[in-house]
Amino acid sequence: MSLAFLHAHDGAEPHSDAVWAVSWTAADTVLSVSADGSIKQWDSVSGQVSRARPPHTLGLVSLSVDPTGKLALYNTLEGLTCLWDLEGGEIKGSFESYARSGGESTEPSWSVSLNPKGGTYASTGGSGNVTIHSAEPGSFGERRTTLTSGRSKFGMFCKHSPDGARVAMSSEAGQIYIFDIASNSLQTTYSSHAMAVRSLAWSEDSNLLLSASEDKRLILHDVRVSPSGKPGSGAVATLSGHSSWVLSTDISLDGRLAVSGSADKTTKVWDIGARAAVSTVQDNGEVWSVSWRPKPPAHGTAGAFVSGGEEGVVRWWRSAGAG
Repeated sequence: MSLAFLHAHDGAEPHSDAVWAVSWTAADTVLSVSADGSIKQWDSVSGQVSRARPPHTLGLVSLSVDPTGKLALYNTLEGLTCLWDLEGGEIKGSFESYARSGGESTEPSWSVSLNPKGGTYASTGGSGNVTIHSAEPGSFGERRTTLTSGRSKFGMFCKHSPDGARVAMSSEAGQIYIFDIASNSLQTTYSSHAMAVRSLAWSEDSNLLLSASEDKRLILHDVRVSPSGKPGSGAVATLSGHSSWVLSTDISLDGRLAVSGSADKTTKVWDIGARAAVSTVQDNGEVWSVSWRPKPPAHGTAGAFVSGGEEGVVRWWRSAGAG
């Protein structure tokens, strides 16, 4: 089977530097953060910027949006974490993760993830652990707990499961750690990759985790846990076909398709059931981030996604026949 994905349109005002992350929200807007220090909210139909923040001095490297599409958490290169209210436009919280306070040791955040259930966010960085922080306006950034991986390898990416029960973190050495939030414990470790894992994506039912690595592969993991606490079958499929680092991935809302962006300047769409690429889209530069539209696709179509990368352009793609 093959699917055709057509270039729908580009964002009207490109970033002046590379796009580090994009997210297509439940409100049907798209958010992008860039090495130019700015975060923009886009109208998905027109490609026009509907809201933006004044640029930070340093680049923005991480983005996480809540399930309603009303709150965006983002992080700067040096570890300033901000929570942006997308309805009112104001910053509801900011935290300098690099600043020492009292006797507590500090770690600048690199990757951040909002808990979909609200109240907290996760961060990871140089120590290879996951820190849970308050996401409440009055105490934003305060450390609630630290989830320890046991390895001091740089944490590249962290992401909560959609049900809010777990948080996954990937490291520069290729390990993936899954932590249980209720017990604050390490549940499972996967050593599926030989090189840094740049991106993680959960299926909507929180049963599957897809990892994207510098080893040019994506690996699908079954992360279900039995009632007795026994982990599921782990790595169940390898998706190969990119000729360079895989930098980003996402799983469609219905769990049928995955999308990946690579340093080989292509975006690939994969049929998860068939374990095969069904579409390859050539881009003009490295593709640093991809995100599916979080809505069920129209009947007979494969939906739509958005991409961003080294060109600084936010780009919409739709399957042939999708409106």
